[in-house]
Order: sequence, then C-alpha cells, then structure tokens
Amino acid sequence: MKIGILGTGVVGRTLGTKLVSLGHAVTMGSRSESNKAAAAWAKAAGKGAATGTFAAAAKAGEVVLNCTSGQHALEAVALAGSDNLNGKILVDVSNPLDFSHGMPPTLTVCNTDSLAEQIQRAFPGIRVVKALNTVNSAVMVDPSLVPGEHELFLCGNERAAKAKVAELLGELGWTRDRLVDLGDITAARATEMLLPFWARAMTKFGHANFNFHLAVGGPA
Repeated sequence: MKIGILGTGVVGRTLGTKLVSLGHAVTMGSRSESNKAAAAWAKAAGKGAATGTFAAAAKAGEVVLNCTSGQHALEAVALAGSDNLNGKILVDVSNPLDFSHGMPPTLTVCNTDSLAEQIQRAFPGIRVVKALNTVNSAVMVDPSLVPGEHELFLCGNERAAKAKVAELLGELGWTRDRLVDLGDITAARATEMLLPFWARAMTKFGHANFNFHLAVGGPA
C-alpha cells in the first residue's frame, strides 16, 4: 500500500520505519522538500521510503497518517490540500496538547469538541479515523512491549474506513481482539482526554511502555 505521513517527529518516523519494513511505500511530508529530519529518515529506512511536502505525501498516499503536533495539525492538513485528501482515509494520531505551562500538559480543546472533530468539520471530504493516539510510538509498532491484555481505541464516522484502518493496525500487531471501536468521531473527545492521565502515568512509571486495559463485566 502507498501511505503518506504528515510530520517528521518521533511518531511519524517510528510509524514510517515500521510500515516500510512491512513492504509499504511511505512518503513522509513536511513543510519543506528539504527537511533534514525527513531526509535522514528516508536514508535510514531504505527502499520504499520517500520524502516531500505535506501536499506530496497526501497525494502519494492511499491512506494518510497525521503525525503532526496537535497545535499544528489543522494547518498541516490544510497544507496537504483537500484536493489531495478528499475521499482518502486520514488516520489522526495527533493530540491537542499544550506544553506552554510545562508538565503535565493541558488540552487546547476538550469536553465538547476534539481535534479529530475539528479536522473532520474543516475537511468534510476526508474520511477521518482517530487511532494510535493513546500509546507512545514504540508501543504503536510493537504492542508486545506491554505485557498482558491491553487495547487500542479507534473511532470515526465511516465503518468502511475504520475497517481499513483496523487492517493496517493488524499489520502493526494490533489484533482484532485488541481493537475497541468507540463509535463516531465524537468519541475522539474521550481518547484525546486520556492524554493528561497518560502523561501523569508516564511520570509515575518513569517510562512510556504502558497502555490501557478495559476489564468488561456483564450487565448488572
């Protein structure tokens, strides 16, 4: 599959490297064609890795992953271009985190809205699926780093888009029994609001190789 990645940070590079190793053709996009981090990633990732602008990555990808920081996500998607994204699946991995007051971060949007919803409203032709935003990049591509049972959440307005994303997540090691579909895109409010708790837990454990598990009983 041809996959576009928006963003050259740790999340984008980690996902891109894994996807290239699985045989996908990955184009990593940034503001500039000459982005040094993207160029270094492509050289290390090898055959199947390419770089370009946000627009080039969006145009190249059959599926596009938004791995930009939450504060710049809407701008990045706008630069990628609706003409390059309309009809395609955009997996929103970003979180609306504000670190301006230090740790733990706060959220720039919450409760009655979410970053994923803002992207979906601004670009109605894109099939937005929220996923992978509740675990760190290493766990994204290797769920076995966390022992025992633990789950990954996803949501979006279109069932077919979520099914396609579930297939891709399966290649990363997230089997169907570990995927929890929370419903339409408004469920991103809940998964994004997990991040302040996630940040507190990371401080407590001293590392980020952990995840959430839902222990579900029967009705009362």
